Amino acid sequence: MLKFGQFILRSFLNIIVLLSTWTISEWYFDVNFWISSLLAICSYFPSNYIIKNIQQFRYLKKVGLSRSEFKHIQSQLDEAQSELRNLNRYYTKVRSISTFKQMLEMNRLAKRIVNIVNKNPKKFYHAEQFFYAHLHSASELTEKYALLSSQPIKSSDVHLALQETRETLEDLNNIMQEDLHSVLATDIEELKMELDFAQLSTSQKQTSATLRGDSK
Repeated sequence: MLKFGQFILRSFLNIIVLLSTWTISEWYFDVNFWISSLLAICSYFPSNYIIKNIQQFRYLKKVGLSRSEFKHIQSQLDEAQSELRNLNRYYTKVRSISTFKQMLEMNRLAKRIVNIVNKNPKKFYHAEQFFYAHLHSASELTEKYALLSSQPIKSSDVHLALQETRETLEDLNNIMQEDLHSVLATDIEELKMELDFAQLSTSQKQTSATLRGDSK
């Protein structure tokens, strides 16, 4: 979850440490070129470890998470990415246009939720059931539906199973919409507060301007 910019900064600092180690070894301590190069390369690993931990500490402090919470959320995001790949692999094999659209919408909802939590990991707690149950169920049902729908011979039992699966997927689609709403709920509330504050400020300025005009 550490941003790409942090990776670039860390890499830049590591290069500075590497070059500084080589320069000090070579020029100040008159160490052999190859040994200086080896020391410089070896300095990269502890440097990278220390800088990465500092970045992670500052990041966790900013988002208000403990290290154990961060690791748990990261593992859930990794699993979610695996489930998303499974969704992508199977929903494109569905032959029914209406079901394909349904699964496409569900896939978009799932990606949206995962991306939001990836950017703001604390929002994970607003959609825990999505990660623990809903996404996994959607992935399994999509795989089973794709398998059944690809069979050349469809008995009444298969048709019934497909119909029940479509209905369950529709329910899951609605549930995942609620998951997305839960993830966005705090942002919506904050936006409403900002709008109320902006409207109040505008109203006060207009009132002040009117009073000044009347006083003249």
